[in-house]
Amino acid sequence: MTPITEVEGRRLALSNLDKVLYATTGTTKGEVLHYYARTADPLLAHLANRPLSFLRYPDGPDGQRFFTKNPPPGTPSWVRIAELPSSTAGTTRQLVVGDLATLMWAANLVVEFHTPQWQADAPGCADRLVFDLDPGAPATAVECCAVALWLRERLDADGLESCVKTSGSKGLHLLVPLERTPSAEVSAYAKALAVEAEAALPDLVVHRMNRSLRPGKVFVDHSQNAAAKTTAAPYTLRAMAEPTVSTPVTWEEIESCTAAERLVFRLDDIAGRLDRYGDLLSPLTDPGRAGPLP
Repeated sequence: MTPITEVEGRRLALSNLDKVLYATTGTTKGEVLHYYARTADPLLAHLANRPLSFLRYPDGPDGQRFFTKNPPPGTPSWVRIAELPSSTAGTTRQLVVGDLATLMWAANLVVEFHTPQWQADAPGCADRLVFDLDPGAPATAVECCAVALWLRERLDADGLESCVKTSGSKGLHLLVPLERTPSAEVSAYAKALAVEAEAALPDLVVHRMNRSLRPGKVFVDHSQNAAAKTTAAPYTLRAMAEPTVSTPVTWEEIESCTAAERLVFRLDDIAGRLDRYGDLLSPLTDPGRAGPLP
């Protein structure tokens, strides 16, 4: 029988709690749901008012995976749905996770949480800038750290504060809180900085997506600032071999990183890091920390 749990007055059927999702570590679906419940406060702050896209992997990362934006069949009536403009269909409907009950309902579907850089009340008007730093083997997160430090200094010269997190995969995400700005303008600025980074660090950086250019270098992906693109949310679990998390990190950790494994964090690591550091990405949710695009 599927257990019924009450969360903030909502009755949820949380299914298959003993099912192993991550075979490498034996991590069960129940442990995944427990992780999201414990991490709800900072995660909800970063999901607030943002339309979600899901990468679903209900049988674990080795099973079928599929990306969806539309509310799935059986979505409860109390889950918030945002009506958003669409270039192909007039409007589209996407979920917004704004409370613990909705978070736990969505987590029960076994998903990665992905969000755009804008909020549902201002589609296509970004309040964040993101660089996705993706290493091409044999480069690793260590090389990503060097690029992140260059970008931090360059952004600081423009009066912009930057934060950093692991992607939960191989690389890093550098994020900047912005005053609301059209996504096209943010994209153009991000591309210009990526080109500048390649000129300054030609042996380390590539700004173009061509895979033939990327071995041994860090691809500074500026394209995720486009209004139609999304990025893995802070604190989301990833559909990887192990239950890795897209984890905020300190600049000291970036400066001292000499081995890629030092920037790999799993779901069991996050509670302790939150106790020690709090939410290292809190500038992203504080309008007072947002800077104007130069």
